[in-house]
Amino acid sequence: MEDYLLKWFPANPFLTVIISIGLNIIVAISGILPSAFITAGNIVFFGFKTGLLVSIAGEAAGAIVSFALFRKGLMKFSTRLKKPETKLLRKLRNTAGGKAVLLVLALRILPFIPSGAVTLAAAFSNMGLLSFSIASTLGKIPSLYIEAYSVDQVLSLKPGWQLGIILLFLIIVSSYYLIRRKRKRTI
Repeated sequence: MEDYLLKWFPANPFLTVIISIGLNIIVAISGILPSAFITAGNIVFFGFKTGLLVSIAGEAAGAIVSFALFRKGLMKFSTRLKKPETKLLRKLRNTAGGKAVLLVLALRILPFIPSGAVTLAAAFSNMGLLSFSIASTLGKIPSLYIEAYSVDQVLSLKPGWQLGIILLFLIIVSSYYLIRRKRKRTI
């Protein structure tokens, strides 16, 4: 399976890094697409250590670009936009300085808060780009390490187990979204 995946990557590693970072930026701007597949590609192509570093660089670049775009573009429409709903995201929106840095750091470490929501809330806050960049990158490192390690372990399994894990993941994600959609209809 790894040989098949490697055929999709360019022969030039530098170009592959640029493509990976570019894909991470697109994922971050979208706010909803998962970056786990990019991390998996990085681990396959570069190995664990280098793949993890490329993933960190890509996630950092994606967060910085999306923060800048959200701040510039969305502030024009801020009166019409739906504001962040969770208590932590509202708190981030109304925080600045060191407290904002610690809050972004904490929100990035928490796996169940979408990265796009954190970036959007930070873009609406008084937080500066440099503070956001540092806090966001440092906060993503633990979750990216766990993600990269998990991908590395799955890739070391036999193809049958890999397929089983992928199918189980797809069933769980599909079930989650179907249940959420059904609950929204009943509300």
